[in-house]
Amino acid sequence: MHELQAAEPKGTWWRDIWRRQISVKPIPVLLILLVIASGGVTLWLYFHYHQPDQRTSPSVARAAVSAASDGTVALLSYSPDSLDKDFAAARSHLSGDFLSYYDQFTQQIVAPAAKQKALKTSAHVMRAAVQELHPDSAVVLLFVDQSTTSKDNPDPSMAASSVLVNLALVDGKWLITKFTPV
Repeated sequence: MHELQAAEPKGTWWRDIWRRQISVKPIPVLLILLVIASGGVTLWLYFHYHQPDQRTSPSVARAAVSAASDGTVALLSYSPDSLDKDFAAARSHLSGDFLSYYDQFTQQIVAPAAKQKALKTSAHVMRAAVQELHPDSAVVLLFVDQSTTSKDNPDPSMAASSVLVNLALVDGKWLITKFTPV
């Protein structure tokens, strides 16, 4: 035996020590890797599926319905005596292209007609339901009753309508981005 060891080249003694000290069994290593992989999959499933579900909980749906209802009432209710205040209140519920459209529409059409004919409108949301709900957007269906009076017709005229309201979550607040009568 001494002859074989003497024949080995110098510098291989560290390989022998390494082999003796580390005798890794493949099954425990595979089990450890499997536990780590399953933990990673569990974390991925939590962040990918469970967390978005928490952001679309019933309380989030109620907040979206409330924002759509409040915004719709603000959009459809105004008086010739307080147009600027009413339009400013409505604008606080809007975002995006719809905000730009609303500004233009109210200044060019609604304000002149409201002042000329002394139009006063009041809206009330009768029923509301979430049609779609995502972590950062929602679509709410609203059933609205609106009464309108004018100097030509002081008796209120009633109108019932339904509206699809698209909302976006902007800085933690649901804002109307689209308003579609249906």
